[in-house]
Amino acid sequence: MARRARASRSRQAAPVGAPASPYIQRILPFFDVLDDEQLTKLEAQVDWIFEDVGIAFRDDPEALELWRREGARIEGDIVRADAQWIRDLCAKAPRQFTQVARNPERSVVIGGTNQVFAPIYGAPFVRDLEGGRRYGDMDSFEKLVKLAYLHPNLHHTGLVICEPCDVPVSKRHLDMVLAHMTLSDKPHLGAITEMSRAQDSVDMAEILHGRDVMDNNCVIMGNVNTNSPLLVDKVVSEAIRVYCGRGQGIVVVPFILTGAMGPVSTAASVAQAMAEAMMACAYAQLVRPGAPFVLGNFLSSMSLKSGAPTFGMPEPVVSNYAIGQLARRAGLPLRCGGSLTASKTEDAQAAYESADSMHSTMLAGANFVLHAAGWLEGGLATGFEKLIMDADRLGSYQKVLGQGLDISDEAMARDAYGEVAPGGHFLGSAHTMRNYQDAFYEPKLSDSENVESWEEGGSKDMRTRAYDRWNQMLNEYEKPALDPAKEEELAAYVAKRKEQLPDAWY
Repeated sequence: MARRARASRSRQAAPVGAPASPYIQRILPFFDVLDDEQLTKLEAQVDWIFEDVGIAFRDDPEALELWRREGARIEGDIVRADAQWIRDLCAKAPRQFTQVARNPERSVVIGGTNQVFAPIYGAPFVRDLEGGRRYGDMDSFEKLVKLAYLHPNLHHTGLVICEPCDVPVSKRHLDMVLAHMTLSDKPHLGAITEMSRAQDSVDMAEILHGRDVMDNNCVIMGNVNTNSPLLVDKVVSEAIRVYCGRGQGIVVVPFILTGAMGPVSTAASVAQAMAEAMMACAYAQLVRPGAPFVLGNFLSSMSLKSGAPTFGMPEPVVSNYAIGQLARRAGLPLRCGGSLTASKTEDAQAAYESADSMHSTMLAGANFVLHAAGWLEGGLATGFEKLIMDADRLGSYQKVLGQGLDISDEAMARDAYGEVAPGGHFLGSAHTMRNYQDAFYEPKLSDSENVESWEEGGSKDMRTRAYDRWNQMLNEYEKPALDPAKEEELAAYVAKRKEQLPDAWY
Protein backbone atom coordinates (compact mmCIF):
# COMPACT_ATOMS: atom_id res chain seq x y z
CA MET A 1 0.00 0.00 0.00
CA ALA A 2 2.83 2.38 0.80
CA ARG A 3 4.51 1.60 -2.52
CA ARG A 4 1.27 2.38 -4.34
CA ALA A 5 0.90 5.73 -2.59
CA ARG A 6 4.50 6.71 -3.32
CA ALA A 7 4.16 5.69 -6.98
CA SER A 8 0.99 7.79 -7.27
CA ARG A 9 2.75 10.86 -5.96
CA SER A 10 5.65 10.28 -8.32
CA ARG A 11 3.41 9.93 -11.37
CA GLN A 12 1.65 13.16 -10.49
CA ALA A 13 4.71 15.24 -9.68
CA ALA A 14 3.90 18.90 -10.23
CA PRO A 15 5.95 22.04 -10.57
CA VAL A 16 6.95 24.09 -7.54
CA GLY A 17 3.90 25.83 -6.08
CA ALA A 18 1.44 23.26 -7.43
CA PRO A 19 -0.27 20.62 -5.27
CA ALA A 20 1.66 17.38 -4.80
CA SER A 21 -1.40 15.60 -6.20
CA PRO A 22 -4.02 17.29 -8.39
CA TYR A 23 -6.79 15.10 -6.91
CA ILE A 24 -7.21 12.19 -4.50
CA GLN A 25 -6.94 8.60 -5.70
CA ARG A 26 -8.84 6.86 -2.98
CA ILE A 27 -7.52 3.70 -1.28
CA LEU A 28 -9.81 3.72 1.77
CA PRO A 29 -12.97 1.64 1.21
CA PHE A 30 -16.33 3.40 0.95
CA PHE A 31 -18.47 3.49 4.08
CA ASP A 32 -21.62 1.63 3.00
CA VAL A 33 -24.36 1.75 5.65
CA LEU A 34 -27.32 0.27 3.73
CA ASP A 35 -27.89 -3.37 2.89
CA ASP A 36 -29.27 -4.67 -0.41
CA GLU A 37 -32.86 -4.78 0.87
CA GLN A 38 -32.74 -1.12 1.92
CA LEU A 39 -31.13 -0.06 -1.35
CA THR A 40 -33.69 -1.97 -3.39
CA LYS A 41 -36.54 -0.30 -1.51
CA LEU A 42 -35.06 3.17 -2.10
CA GLU A 43 -34.53 2.40 -5.79
CA ALA A 44 -38.15 1.23 -6.06
CA GLN A 45 -39.20 4.63 -4.70
CA VAL A 46 -37.02 6.37 -7.29
CA ASP A 47 -38.59 4.25 -10.07
CA TRP A 48 -42.07 5.05 -8.77
CA ILE A 49 -41.31 8.77 -9.07
CA PHE A 50 -40.10 8.25 -12.68
CA GLU A 51 -43.18 6.29 -13.72
CA ASP A 52 -46.10 7.50 -11.58
CA VAL A 53 -45.27 10.91 -10.11
CA GLY A 54 -43.12 12.44 -12.85
CA ILE A 55 -40.76 15.40 -13.04
CA ALA A 56 -41.78 18.79 -14.45
CA PHE A 57 -39.64 20.36 -17.20
CA ARG A 58 -41.00 23.89 -17.07
CA ASP A 59 -40.80 26.86 -19.43
CA ASP A 60 -38.71 24.95 -21.96
CA PRO A 61 -40.76 23.64 -24.92
CA GLU A 62 -37.60 22.35 -26.61
CA ALA A 63 -36.91 20.04 -23.67
CA LEU A 64 -40.48 18.73 -23.64
CA GLU A 65 -40.40 18.16 -27.39
CA LEU A 66 -37.22 16.08 -27.09
CA TRP A 67 -38.79 13.95 -24.35
CA ARG A 68 -41.96 13.53 -26.42
CA ARG A 69 -40.02 12.60 -29.55
CA GLU A 70 -38.07 9.94 -27.63
CA GLY A 71 -41.21 8.32 -26.23
CA ALA A 72 -41.76 9.76 -22.74
CA ARG A 73 -45.30 10.36 -21.49
CA ILE A 74 -46.03 14.10 -21.34
CA GLU A 75 -48.93 15.66 -19.45
CA GLY A 76 -48.69 19.44 -19.42
CA ASP A 77 -45.07 19.93 -18.42
CA ILE A 78 -44.85 16.70 -16.38
CA VAL A 79 -42.56 14.03 -17.84
CA ARG A 80 -43.11 10.40 -16.88
CA ALA A 81 -41.12 7.52 -18.30
CA ASP A 82 -40.31 3.86 -17.90
CA ALA A 83 -37.82 3.52 -15.07
CA GLN A 84 -35.59 1.03 -16.84
CA TRP A 85 -35.36 3.35 -19.84
CA ILE A 86 -34.26 6.24 -17.59
CA ARG A 87 -31.66 4.01 -15.95
CA ASP A 88 -30.43 2.80 -19.35
CA LEU A 89 -30.03 6.42 -20.47
CA CYS A 90 -28.08 7.25 -17.29
CA ALA A 91 -25.79 4.29 -18.01
CA LYS A 92 -24.59 6.12 -21.14
CA ALA A 93 -22.89 8.77 -18.95
CA PRO A 94 -19.26 7.92 -18.08
CA ARG A 95 -18.54 6.44 -14.66
CA GLN A 96 -15.50 8.69 -14.54
CA PHE A 97 -14.03 11.37 -16.77
CA THR A 98 -11.15 13.84 -16.81
CA GLN A 99 -11.67 17.57 -16.63
CA VAL A 100 -8.63 18.95 -18.41
CA ALA A 101 -7.02 22.02 -16.86
CA ARG A 102 -5.03 24.54 -18.90
CA ASN A 103 -2.02 23.26 -16.94
CA PRO A 104 -2.23 19.51 -17.63
CA GLU A 105 -0.55 18.83 -14.27
CA ARG A 106 -3.73 20.13 -12.62
CA SER A 107 -6.28 18.06 -14.58
CA VAL A 108 -8.67 16.10 -12.34
CA VAL A 109 -10.41 12.75 -12.74
CA ILE A 110 -14.00 12.86 -11.48
CA GLY A 111 -15.75 9.59 -10.64
CA GLY A 112 -14.65 6.09 -9.76
CA THR A 113 -12.50 6.12 -6.63
CA ASN A 114 -11.29 9.69 -7.17
CA GLN A 115 -12.19 12.70 -5.02
CA VAL A 116 -11.82 16.36 -5.95
CA PHE A 117 -12.12 19.27 -3.49
CA ALA A 118 -13.39 22.71 -4.57
CA PRO A 119 -14.22 25.81 -2.49
CA ILE A 120 -17.56 27.36 -1.55
CA TYR A 121 -19.88 28.48 -4.34
CA GLY A 122 -22.47 31.24 -4.50
CA ALA A 123 -22.12 33.36 -1.36
CA PRO A 124 -23.17 37.03 -1.74
CA PHE A 125 -21.18 38.09 1.34
CA VAL A 126 -17.58 37.74 2.46
CA ARG A 127 -16.08 37.95 5.92
CA ASP A 128 -12.57 38.31 7.26
CA LEU A 129 -10.98 39.17 10.57
CA GLU A 130 -10.15 42.75 9.62
CA GLY A 131 -12.94 43.76 7.24
CA GLY A 132 -15.85 41.96 8.90
CA ARG A 133 -18.97 40.97 6.96
CA ARG A 134 -19.67 42.81 3.73
CA TYR A 135 -21.00 42.28 0.23
CA GLY A 136 -18.60 40.45 -2.04
CA ASP A 137 -16.82 42.51 -4.67
CA MET A 138 -14.44 41.85 -7.52
CA ASP A 139 -11.38 42.55 -5.37
CA SER A 140 -12.47 39.91 -2.83
CA PHE A 141 -13.38 37.51 -5.63
CA GLU A 142 -9.96 37.74 -7.25
CA LYS A 143 -8.23 37.26 -3.89
CA LEU A 144 -10.28 34.13 -3.25
CA VAL A 145 -9.49 32.72 -6.70
CA LYS A 146 -5.79 33.26 -5.98
CA LEU A 147 -6.07 31.54 -2.59
CA ALA A 148 -7.90 28.56 -4.10
CA TYR A 149 -5.22 28.35 -6.77
CA LEU A 150 -2.41 28.51 -4.22
CA HIS A 151 -3.77 26.03 -1.69
CA PRO A 152 -2.45 22.51 -2.29
CA ASN A 153 -5.51 20.85 -0.75
CA LEU A 154 -7.97 22.43 -3.20
CA HIS A 155 -7.89 20.72 -6.58
CA HIS A 156 -10.48 22.82 -8.41
CA THR A 157 -11.45 26.50 -8.11
CA GLY A 158 -15.22 26.26 -8.77
CA LEU A 159 -16.65 29.55 -10.01
CA VAL A 160 -18.65 31.85 -7.71
CA ILE A 161 -16.32 31.77 -4.69
CA CYS A 162 -18.24 34.90 -3.78
CA GLU A 163 -20.61 37.10 -5.75
CA PRO A 164 -18.80 40.22 -7.05
CA CYS A 165 -21.74 42.48 -6.26
CA ASP A 166 -20.00 45.61 -7.59
CA VAL A 167 -20.29 44.27 -11.16
CA PRO A 168 -23.68 44.18 -12.97
CA VAL A 169 -25.37 40.79 -12.84
CA SER A 170 -25.58 40.77 -16.62
CA LYS A 171 -21.78 41.04 -16.96
CA ARG A 172 -20.19 39.60 -13.84
CA HIS A 173 -20.08 36.05 -15.24
CA LEU A 174 -17.58 37.30 -17.85
CA ASP A 175 -15.27 38.77 -15.22
CA MET A 176 -15.54 35.68 -13.01
CA VAL A 177 -14.75 33.18 -15.76
CA LEU A 178 -11.89 35.37 -17.00
CA ALA A 179 -10.42 35.56 -13.48
CA HIS A 180 -10.44 31.78 -13.10
CA MET A 181 -8.83 31.36 -16.50
CA THR A 182 -6.06 33.91 -15.98
CA LEU A 183 -5.35 34.01 -12.21
CA SER A 184 -5.27 30.22 -11.84
CA ASP A 185 -4.45 27.23 -14.00
CA LYS A 186 -6.61 24.76 -12.09
CA PRO A 187 -9.89 23.44 -13.53
CA HIS A 188 -12.99 25.53 -12.89
CA LEU A 189 -16.70 25.81 -13.62
CA GLY A 190 -18.65 28.06 -15.98
CA ALA A 191 -21.78 30.21 -15.58
CA ILE A 192 -25.30 28.80 -15.77
CA THR A 193 -27.84 31.45 -14.70
CA GLU A 194 -28.92 32.23 -18.28
CA MET A 195 -28.37 30.30 -21.47
CA SER A 196 -26.31 33.13 -22.97
CA ARG A 197 -24.03 33.17 -19.92
CA ALA A 198 -23.48 29.44 -20.21
CA GLN A 199 -22.67 29.94 -23.90
CA ASP A 200 -20.19 32.71 -23.06
CA SER A 201 -18.43 30.32 -20.66
CA VAL A 202 -18.21 27.56 -23.26
CA ASP A 203 -16.99 30.02 -25.92
CA MET A 204 -14.30 31.35 -23.59
CA ALA A 205 -13.23 27.79 -22.78
CA GLU A 206 -12.81 27.12 -26.48
CA ILE A 207 -10.57 30.19 -26.79
CA LEU A 208 -8.49 29.06 -23.81
CA HIS A 209 -8.10 25.40 -24.71
CA GLY A 210 -8.53 25.43 -28.49
CA ARG A 211 -11.22 23.75 -30.58
CA ASP A 212 -9.33 20.47 -31.04
CA VAL A 213 -8.76 19.97 -27.31
CA MET A 214 -12.35 20.89 -26.50
CA ASP A 215 -13.74 18.58 -29.19
CA ASN A 216 -12.14 15.61 -27.46
CA ASN A 217 -12.11 16.55 -23.77
CA CYS A 218 -14.17 17.97 -20.95
CA VAL A 219 -12.52 21.31 -20.12
CA ILE A 220 -15.40 23.07 -18.34
CA MET A 221 -18.54 22.13 -16.41
CA GLY A 222 -21.68 23.90 -15.27
CA ASN A 223 -23.22 23.39 -11.82
CA VAL A 224 -27.02 23.75 -11.60
CA ASN A 225 -29.75 23.09 -9.03
CA THR A 226 -33.10 21.55 -9.75
CA ASN A 227 -36.01 23.55 -8.38
CA SER A 228 -37.11 20.97 -5.82
CA PRO A 229 -39.59 19.47 -5.40
CA LEU A 230 -39.75 17.64 -8.72
CA LEU A 231 -39.07 20.58 -11.05
CA VAL A 232 -36.34 20.93 -13.66
CA ASP A 233 -36.64 24.53 -14.82
CA LYS A 234 -35.20 26.00 -18.00
CA VAL A 235 -32.01 27.16 -16.25
CA VAL A 236 -31.14 23.47 -15.85
CA SER A 237 -32.37 22.16 -19.21
CA GLU A 238 -30.81 25.03 -21.18
CA ALA A 239 -27.50 24.68 -19.34
CA ILE A 240 -27.53 20.96 -20.18
CA ARG A 241 -28.02 21.77 -23.86
CA VAL A 242 -25.17 24.29 -23.87
CA TYR A 243 -22.60 22.27 -21.89
CA CYS A 244 -23.50 18.71 -22.80
CA GLY A 245 -24.34 19.67 -26.37
CA ARG A 246 -20.70 20.75 -26.70
CA GLY A 247 -19.45 17.57 -25.03
CA GLN A 248 -18.74 19.32 -21.74
CA GLY A 249 -19.78 18.34 -18.22
CA ILE A 250 -22.81 19.23 -16.13
CA VAL A 251 -23.38 18.84 -12.39
CA VAL A 252 -27.08 18.71 -11.44
CA VAL A 253 -27.89 19.06 -7.76
CA PRO A 254 -31.31 18.84 -6.11
CA PHE A 255 -31.23 21.29 -3.18
CA ILE A 256 -33.67 19.79 -0.69
CA LEU A 257 -34.45 21.06 2.78
CA THR A 258 -36.27 18.07 4.25
CA GLY A 259 -39.67 19.18 5.44
CA ALA A 260 -39.85 21.99 2.85
CA MET A 261 -38.62 21.00 -0.64
CA GLY A 262 -38.92 17.32 0.24
CA PRO A 263 -40.78 15.21 2.79
CA VAL A 264 -39.62 15.43 6.37
CA SER A 265 -38.45 11.83 6.01
CA THR A 266 -34.78 11.59 5.07
CA ALA A 267 -35.34 8.37 3.10
CA ALA A 268 -38.07 9.92 0.95
CA SER A 269 -35.96 13.03 0.30
CA VAL A 270 -32.95 10.91 -0.68
CA ALA A 271 -35.10 9.02 -3.21
CA GLN A 272 -36.53 12.29 -4.51
CA ALA A 273 -33.03 13.71 -4.97
CA MET A 274 -31.99 10.62 -6.92
CA ALA A 275 -35.07 10.85 -9.15
CA GLU A 276 -34.61 14.55 -9.92
CA ALA A 277 -30.90 14.21 -10.69
CA MET A 278 -31.24 11.00 -12.72
CA MET A 279 -34.05 12.50 -14.80
CA ALA A 280 -31.73 15.42 -15.60
CA CYS A 281 -28.97 12.93 -16.44
CA ALA A 282 -31.28 11.04 -18.79
CA TYR A 283 -32.15 14.32 -20.52
CA ALA A 284 -28.43 15.12 -20.86
CA GLN A 285 -27.88 11.76 -22.56
CA LEU A 286 -30.74 12.45 -24.97
CA VAL A 287 -29.01 15.73 -25.84
CA ARG A 288 -25.65 14.00 -26.31
CA PRO A 289 -24.99 10.36 -25.40
CA GLY A 290 -21.85 10.02 -23.32
CA ALA A 291 -21.87 13.62 -22.05
CA PRO A 292 -20.08 13.87 -18.66
CA PHE A 293 -22.58 14.11 -15.81
CA VAL A 294 -22.18 14.43 -12.03
CA LEU A 295 -25.14 13.47 -9.86
CA GLY A 296 -25.51 15.94 -7.04
CA ASN A 297 -27.18 15.84 -3.67
CA PHE A 298 -27.54 18.79 -1.32
CA LEU A 299 -29.86 17.52 1.36
CA SER A 300 -30.12 19.48 4.57
CA SER A 301 -32.26 19.20 7.65
CA MET A 302 -34.03 22.32 8.88
CA SER A 303 -35.41 23.88 12.00
CA LEU A 304 -39.14 23.17 11.87
CA LYS A 305 -39.63 26.10 14.24
CA SER A 306 -37.94 28.80 12.12
CA GLY A 307 -37.46 27.20 8.69
CA ALA A 308 -33.70 27.82 8.85
CA PRO A 309 -31.44 25.15 7.33
CA THR A 310 -29.20 23.22 9.71
CA PHE A 311 -25.88 21.57 8.86
CA GLY A 312 -23.74 18.78 10.26
CA MET A 313 -26.86 17.16 11.71
CA PRO A 314 -27.36 13.37 11.77
CA GLU A 315 -29.98 13.33 8.99
CA PRO A 316 -27.84 14.91 6.24
CA VAL A 317 -24.85 12.88 7.44
CA VAL A 318 -26.82 9.66 6.86
CA SER A 319 -28.10 11.03 3.53
CA ASN A 320 -24.51 11.42 2.35
CA TYR A 321 -23.83 7.74 3.01
CA ALA A 322 -27.08 6.64 1.34
CA ILE A 323 -26.66 8.80 -1.75
CA GLY A 324 -23.10 7.54 -2.11
CA GLN A 325 -24.26 3.94 -2.35
CA LEU A 326 -27.14 4.80 -4.69
CA ALA A 327 -24.93 6.84 -7.01
CA ARG A 328 -22.40 4.03 -7.28
CA ARG A 329 -25.17 1.55 -8.10
CA ALA A 330 -26.42 3.94 -10.78
CA GLY A 331 -22.87 4.21 -12.16
CA LEU A 332 -22.71 7.99 -11.83
CA PRO A 333 -20.06 10.30 -10.32
CA LEU A 334 -21.32 12.01 -7.16
CA ARG A 335 -21.27 15.50 -5.72
CA CYS A 336 -22.45 16.03 -2.14
CA GLY A 337 -21.59 17.60 1.17
CA GLY A 338 -18.71 19.87 2.08
CA SER A 339 -17.53 21.81 5.14
CA LEU A 340 -21.02 23.13 5.88
CA THR A 341 -22.19 25.13 8.88
CA ALA A 342 -24.90 27.54 9.91
CA SER A 343 -22.45 29.43 12.13
CA LYS A 344 -21.78 33.07 11.36
CA THR A 345 -18.08 32.95 12.18
CA GLU A 346 -15.23 30.50 12.71
CA ASP A 347 -16.28 29.32 16.15
CA ALA A 348 -16.82 25.96 17.85
CA GLN A 349 -20.20 25.52 16.13
CA ALA A 350 -18.54 25.99 12.75
CA ALA A 351 -15.83 23.49 13.64
CA TYR A 352 -18.20 20.76 14.82
CA GLU A 353 -20.76 21.14 12.04
CA SER A 354 -18.16 21.44 9.27
CA ALA A 355 -16.20 18.45 10.55
CA ASP A 356 -19.26 16.19 10.76
CA SER A 357 -20.47 17.28 7.33
CA MET A 358 -17.09 16.93 5.64
CA HIS A 359 -16.17 13.66 7.34
CA SER A 360 -19.37 12.00 6.11
CA THR A 361 -18.77 13.46 2.66
CA MET A 362 -15.32 11.89 2.65
CA LEU A 363 -16.45 8.45 3.81
CA ALA A 364 -19.49 8.48 1.49
CA GLY A 365 -17.17 8.79 -1.50
CA ALA A 366 -18.27 12.08 -3.06
CA ASN A 367 -16.21 12.44 -6.23
CA PHE A 368 -16.62 16.21 -6.61
CA VAL A 369 -16.97 18.23 -3.41
CA LEU A 370 -18.10 21.79 -3.90
CA HIS A 371 -18.18 23.83 -0.64
CA ALA A 372 -15.18 21.88 0.69
CA ALA A 373 -13.76 25.11 2.18
CA GLY A 374 -14.91 28.61 3.10
CA TRP A 375 -18.60 28.06 3.87
CA LEU A 376 -20.22 30.19 6.61
CA GLU A 377 -23.71 31.33 7.55
CA GLY A 378 -25.58 28.58 5.69
CA GLY A 379 -23.74 29.47 2.49
CA LEU A 380 -24.49 33.20 2.59
CA ALA A 381 -20.91 34.19 3.39
CA THR A 382 -17.43 33.13 2.31
CA GLY A 383 -14.97 33.34 5.16
CA PHE A 384 -11.37 34.10 4.21
CA GLU A 385 -10.14 32.54 7.44
CA LYS A 386 -12.68 29.69 7.12
CA LEU A 387 -11.38 28.93 3.62
CA ILE A 388 -7.84 28.49 4.91
CA MET A 389 -8.89 26.63 8.07
CA ASP A 390 -11.08 24.19 6.14
CA ALA A 391 -8.47 23.64 3.42
CA ASP A 392 -5.87 22.93 6.11
CA ARG A 393 -8.04 20.10 7.43
CA LEU A 394 -8.65 18.76 3.92
CA GLY A 395 -5.02 17.68 3.93
CA SER A 396 -5.73 15.17 6.68
CA TYR A 397 -8.66 13.73 4.70
CA GLN A 398 -6.38 13.55 1.70
CA LYS A 399 -3.90 11.42 3.63
CA VAL A 400 -6.57 9.14 5.08
CA LEU A 401 -8.22 8.58 1.70
CA GLY A 402 -5.09 8.35 -0.42
CA GLN A 403 -2.86 6.30 1.86
CA GLY A 404 -5.02 4.45 4.38
CA LEU A 405 -3.02 2.24 6.74
CA ASP A 406 0.50 1.49 5.53
CA ILE A 407 1.31 -2.16 6.35
CA SER A 408 4.51 -2.45 4.34
CA ASP A 409 7.63 -4.07 5.84
CA GLU A 410 9.05 -0.59 6.46
CA ALA A 411 5.89 0.40 8.33
CA MET A 412 6.14 -2.65 10.60
CA ALA A 413 9.51 -1.28 11.83
CA ARG A 414 10.97 -4.61 12.96
CA ASP A 415 14.53 -3.30 12.86
CA ALA A 416 13.54 -0.56 15.33
CA TYR A 417 12.52 -3.16 17.93
CA GLY A 418 15.98 -4.68 17.64
CA GLU A 419 17.53 -1.27 18.28
CA VAL A 420 15.37 0.03 21.14
CA ALA A 421 15.50 -1.70 24.54
CA PRO A 422 12.39 -2.20 26.68
CA GLY A 423 11.56 1.05 28.43
CA GLY A 424 13.60 3.04 25.88
CA HIS A 425 12.34 5.35 23.17
CA PHE A 426 12.22 5.37 19.38
CA LEU A 427 13.00 9.04 18.77
CA GLY A 428 16.61 8.45 17.80
CA SER A 429 16.18 5.09 16.09
CA ALA A 430 17.23 4.58 12.49
CA HIS A 431 13.62 3.83 11.52
CA THR A 432 12.44 7.15 12.94
CA MET A 433 15.23 9.04 11.22
CA ARG A 434 14.33 7.44 7.88
CA ASN A 435 10.66 8.35 8.15
CA TYR A 436 10.29 11.40 10.37
CA GLN A 437 9.77 13.90 7.53
CA ASP A 438 6.52 12.42 6.29
CA ALA A 439 5.45 10.05 9.08
CA PHE A 440 2.60 12.32 10.25
CA TYR A 441 0.38 14.93 8.68
CA GLU A 442 1.24 18.31 10.18
CA PRO A 443 -1.49 20.92 9.72
CA LYS A 444 0.00 24.34 9.10
CA LEU A 445 -2.53 26.17 11.26
CA SER A 446 -2.60 23.98 14.36
CA ASP A 447 -0.43 25.00 17.30
CA SER A 448 0.83 21.97 19.23
CA GLU A 449 3.62 23.71 21.16
CA ASN A 450 3.61 24.32 24.91
CA VAL A 451 1.69 27.25 26.35
CA GLU A 452 4.87 29.26 27.01
CA SER A 453 5.86 29.12 23.33
CA TRP A 454 2.30 29.99 22.31
CA GLU A 455 2.26 33.03 24.61
CA GLU A 456 5.66 34.19 23.35
CA GLY A 457 4.26 34.06 19.81
CA GLY A 458 1.40 36.40 20.70
CA SER A 459 -1.21 33.90 22.01
CA LYS A 460 -2.79 33.71 18.57
CA ASP A 461 -5.89 31.58 18.07
CA MET A 462 -6.46 29.61 14.86
CA ARG A 463 -8.57 32.35 13.27
CA THR A 464 -5.73 34.83 13.71
CA ARG A 465 -3.20 32.35 12.36
CA ALA A 466 -5.45 31.77 9.32
CA TYR A 467 -5.69 35.54 8.76
CA ASP A 468 -1.89 35.80 8.79
CA ARG A 469 -1.62 32.79 6.50
CA TRP A 470 -3.93 33.99 3.73
CA ASN A 471 -2.34 37.43 3.71
CA GLN A 472 1.09 35.82 3.42
CA MET A 473 -0.16 33.63 0.56
CA LEU A 474 -1.45 36.64 -1.35
CA ASN A 475 1.82 38.48 -0.81
CA GLU A 476 3.67 35.51 -2.33
CA TYR A 477 1.21 34.94 -5.19
CA GLU A 478 2.63 34.76 -8.70
CA LYS A 479 0.29 34.64 -11.65
CA PRO A 480 0.60 31.35 -13.58
CA ALA A 481 1.98 31.75 -17.09
CA LEU A 482 -0.52 32.02 -19.94
CA ASP A 483 0.07 32.48 -23.66
CA PRO A 484 -0.25 36.28 -24.11
CA ALA A 485 -2.17 35.80 -27.35
CA LYS A 486 -4.81 33.69 -25.60
CA GLU A 487 -5.09 36.15 -22.73
CA GLU A 488 -5.51 38.99 -25.21
CA GLU A 489 -8.18 37.06 -27.13
CA LEU A 490 -10.07 36.30 -23.92
CA ALA A 491 -9.93 39.95 -22.82
CA ALA A 492 -11.18 41.04 -26.24
CA TYR A 493 -14.09 38.57 -26.06
CA VAL A 494 -15.08 39.88 -22.63
CA ALA A 495 -14.84 43.52 -23.76
CA LYS A 496 -16.96 42.85 -26.85
CA ARG A 497 -19.65 41.00 -24.92
CA LYS A 498 -19.79 43.73 -22.27
CA GLU A 499 -20.41 46.30 -25.01
CA GLN A 500 -23.31 44.18 -26.26
CA LEU A 501 -24.92 43.67 -22.84
CA PRO A 502 -26.82 46.40 -20.98
CA ASP A 503 -26.12 46.81 -17.27
CA ALA A 504 -28.62 44.85 -15.19
CA TRP A 505 -28.47 44.52 -11.42
CA TYR A 506 -31.00 41.72 -10.95
